[in-house]
Amino acid sequence: MNTFLVLLLAAAMIATVVALVRGIVNFMRNADAEARGDEPPAAAIRSNKLMQARIFFQALAVIIVVLILFAAGGK
Repeated sequence: MNTFLVLLLAAAMIATVVALVRGIVNFMRNADAEARGDEPPAAAIRSNKLMQARIFFQALAVIIVVLILFAAGGK
């Protein structure tokens, strides 16, 4: 069970980093478009969705850490 939680934690951490990097890349593209004067609303919505995904994966990772700590404390 503990190994499963550790693997799940690793997956959540990787997903968090992927969402963060994709969000940064999307932000850079938005910044270029805004500097030119045209603001694509679809890119702004995508940026919001990526931020929400990052926050979700971070929360999931924190919950998994709490579960691991509870499992380790019970031994």
